[in-house]
Amino acid sequence: MQVCTTIAQIRAQVAAYKQAGEVVALVPTMGYLHEGHMTLVRRARAEGDRVIVWIFVNPTQFENPDDLAKYPRDTERDLAMLRAEGVDAVFLPEVSEIYPEGAETIVETTHLANVLHGAVRPGHFRGVTTVVTKFFNIIQPDVAIFGEKDYQQLQVIKRMVRDLHMPIRIVGQTTVRESDGLAMSSRNVRLAPEDRIAALILSQSLNAAEAATSAGTTVENLRQVIAETIATEPRAKLVGCDIVAAESLSDITGPLTGPTAIMISVEVGGVLLIDQRVVTP
Repeated sequence: MQVCTTIAQIRAQVAAYKQAGEVVALVPTMGYLHEGHMTLVRRARAEGDRVIVWIFVNPTQFENPDDLAKYPRDTERDLAMLRAEGVDAVFLPEVSEIYPEGAETIVETTHLANVLHGAVRPGHFRGVTTVVTKFFNIIQPDVAIFGEKDYQQLQVIKRMVRDLHMPIRIVGQTTVRESDGLAMSSRNVRLAPEDRIAALILSQSLNAAEAATSAGTTVENLRQVIAETIATEPRAKLVGCDIVAAESLSDITGPLTGPTAIMISVEVGGVLLIDQRVVTP
């Protein structure tokens, strides 16, 4: 496995792959890897001949400096996991390599980045689309794999790739969960034992919403089901609940008429967690 720390190194590695006519599949990560990331890696292997993983904690998508400082990191452990999965190359740059002094260019989906979770976390998706554009430009993969847990992020990136005519296929991978239903996340390690138990309320609320959908319901009732379920857990605080058309993320009201995305943000023990579910009436 090649570990590249500079743009020149990763570009040379990718050039060799493409010269051999190989399809390059990219898995973007911020490190502190878990089984969910490994599922993305395995999907990348199925989609391409060569798998590249980037590990980069992107400072521009954190609106809270304390959240950035606390983001878990363990590079040696990450590299060992990726070697075991047969990853071909890892791009592990310093911040200064990606954001040179004086950098001022940004990339933003002007609507999708500023609604739903983007309204709760202003500037977050602008940071995501800017850094993803940089990495796509540096690596120029044929396909990139993103988890569906960050559902709005997936839709934002798909829209960005479409709008900017990037020759990259974006693949969404189903959310990977712990055996008790909690969506896998690098943030979970920050949960105290009692908060780890309380965090199950996210998947429980989505289960309740899905059950209500199968019985016939409205957007307004789904919001109530989510809020009431979260309220049963005193250690959890509902920060956001967005219920929208699954593909366009457009606002909807009244009875459900097609695939609907439910995205929730919940604070548990000071840690902001997200989860999502697409339901069909």
